[in-house]
Amino acid sequence: MAPEVSPESDQEQGFLSHLVELRSRLLHAVLAVLLVAIALIPFGNKLYTVLAAPLLGRLPEGTQMIAIDPASPFFTPLKLSFFVALVLTVPYILYQAWAFVAPGLYKHEQRLAMPLLVSATLLFYIGCAFAYYLVLPTVFAFMNAIAPDGVAVMTDIARYLDFVLVIFLAFGVAFEVPVAVVILVALGWVSVEQLKAARSYFIVGAFVIAAILTPPDVLSQLLLAIPMCLLYELGIVAARALIKPRREGAPTPS
Repeated sequence: MAPEVSPESDQEQGFLSHLVELRSRLLHAVLAVLLVAIALIPFGNKLYTVLAAPLLGRLPEGTQMIAIDPASPFFTPLKLSFFVALVLTVPYILYQAWAFVAPGLYKHEQRLAMPLLVSATLLFYIGCAFAYYLVLPTVFAFMNAIAPDGVAVMTDIARYLDFVLVIFLAFGVAFEVPVAVVILVALGWVSVEQLKAARSYFIVGAFVIAAILTPPDVLSQLLLAIPMCLLYELGIVAARALIKPRREGAPTPS
């Protein structure tokens, strides 16, 4: 006679199987980042030249970037290669996350989650592109213009990379506002009416965040705060369009 399996044993086996699958998904994601980074390492210097273009094109004539740390010419392009690899593999990383959580979602949740994942990825890329093509040139032009007479503007390559990565992260995350708004409404934590009522508070918060994350000039702060406010309105429109039809229908398990 076969031994009976207790419900507790079934739950433990199910929990362990989820941990094994999570470990497998994480390993796939990390391996993808490492493989892409290794492929990009030989092009690290070229990548850095592209990244530094917004500054190099606005440096005073006769000046250039410098490397204060003797190891910076090696480690800075290497660090950039890993960052670019992480950005390029974001779709694959999100796919691994989706493949892990999708079996536990209802069909209506799956229909909502996939557009959110795609939108989050695209908005992050758009935020980084916005920072690269518009914000960074504006910031560096302003910084060089206000430099005191007799001061040679010569930026360290490692500090420049750290500064640019912070800007990319700030704008990439800021452009996720519509996704965050839709998720909050989908979870039932807030309603569209409450979001409309809190519009003025969000505008103030957007300008405070912009003042903290951007360089100390008004134009840079406006370049972050205004898109955040517009994306907040876009999130309200998207939440009204996506969430209301879902609530009218009964959820069906997948």
